[in-house]
Amino acid sequence: VEEQRARWERKRSRTAKELLETEHKYLEQLDLVVTFFVTILRAKGTLKPAVLETIFGLLESIYSASQVLSFHLERGNLGSGLENFCQNLELYGHYAENLEQANKTLKEQLRRNKSFRRFKKLQETRPQFQGRKLEDLLPLPMQRLHQYKHFLKDLLENTSLDSGDYQKLAKAVKSVSEISQWVQDIVHKRENSLQLLRVQKLLKGQKTQVLTPGRWYIREGWLLVVPSKGEELKRRMFFLFSDILIATKPCHPLHLLNSNKLACQAVYPLHQCVVDKVFGHTQSQGGLLSLSFPHKTLLLMSSDQQDINDWCQSLTAAVR
Repeated sequence: VEEQRARWERKRSRTAKELLETEHKYLEQLDLVVTFFVTILRAKGTLKPAVLETIFGLLESIYSASQVLSFHLERGNLGSGLENFCQNLELYGHYAENLEQANKTLKEQLRRNKSFRRFKKLQETRPQFQGRKLEDLLPLPMQRLHQYKHFLKDLLENTSLDSGDYQKLAKAVKSVSEISQWVQDIVHKRENSLQLLRVQKLLKGQKTQVLTPGRWYIREGWLLVVPSKGEELKRRMFFLFSDILIATKPCHPLHLLNSNKLACQAVYPLHQCVVDKVFGHTQSQGGLLSLSFPHKTLLLMSSDQQDINDWCQSLTAAVR
């Protein structure tokens, strides 16, 4: 038991030391933004207060919270330092929510505001920046949140249950995990919006509305449609979402405006769809899927066994 405790203590000390060293490095990087950008820009009035607020958001508050954490870690107050720090973790969630708008506003200001463009270039040439750009430094809190999660889990695993720090660390791990999940959800929503927008732009005309609240993109790919009457197979591009399946075909390559777009052939709602996998339709590898809708049955084929299995799983999950 004593040996086990000694091992835990060594690991815990190592993790605590690494947490403090990386916290110092993180503070140095945040300090670059706060000192050379936020403070000077506020004093000079190069950017309007609202624009400054949008680009840098809660960075100063995050910086202050880290300074306090660093102060506690330096004095070995691990449990109480982290417990106190976790009360400020919501800052990271709100910072993540604003990050997309911050990047958009930054790009806009660089395009329109000549004096800000010059100022940014000048600050980034300072030796302290070591070639880093402002764009590289703004996402730092998101990366640090991910690191906190791992450090805190390691510390908890190497703290004995009867230690005074155990409950405080357990609470801190729970807080960090919840905020990490919040940030992850923000990232997923953003990625999903970009996928919906991309598909909307791929489709000819505006008749098919892809951008609908609550809709999630799942997958896309080419499949062969088996016609009900003995016609030849039709190759179609399918887009699967959480509530619908869209079948499309390429527009004519010589079309003036839409040569690289897809024309929507049909939109199938999934809420009344039944998915069945059909085997043995050919001697070769591959497979056949049957999708039954109230007024139509769709037979989809692929020569790639793995592809048809993946489609079957995705469609079944979406229907469910």
